[in-house]
Amino acid sequence: MKAPIPVRDDILALVPHQGAMCLWDEVLGWDDGTIRLLAGNHRDPGHPLRHHDSLSAVHLCEYGAQAMAVHGGLLARRDALPARAGMLVALRGVELAVARIDDLDGPLIGEAERLADSPASQLYTFRILHADRVIAQGRATVALGEPRQDDQEGPRL
Repeated sequence: MKAPIPVRDDILALVPHQGAMCLWDEVLGWDDGTIRLLAGNHRDPGHPLRHHDSLSAVHLCEYGAQAMAVHGGLLARRDALPARAGMLVALRGVELAVARIDDLDGPLIGEAERLADSPASQLYTFRILHADRVIAQGRATVALGEPRQDDQEGPRL
């Protein structure tokens, strides 16, 4: 695995999700096909996905999708290419082991693995862990579009 990225601003430079909507705090490691990340924001009362004073486990799918986006941004940066815009178009085989996540102490760990990659789309599996227990997993398909407008001059970092 490649070196960690412990600075949140570096992650923000890789993805379109900005401010509190960027859910990952740190990249623990990555390579051509996988990424592992850490987040601690799920207990934050100001979490942007929080609803009726709780954060549902269904939002772990967004954590999985953003893990894919960070991985794509890292690959684009490595290859000196602009990151391509992506839209989540399918979730399959999603399993949730908890009902909510705002009551979980300690960080979340995300893992994503790229299974297929074409010019038009990507397929990943994702797992979200808490205290060494898988609390969410599934597969996600992203349709790829044109490079992000903010990356027209090449990747940052």
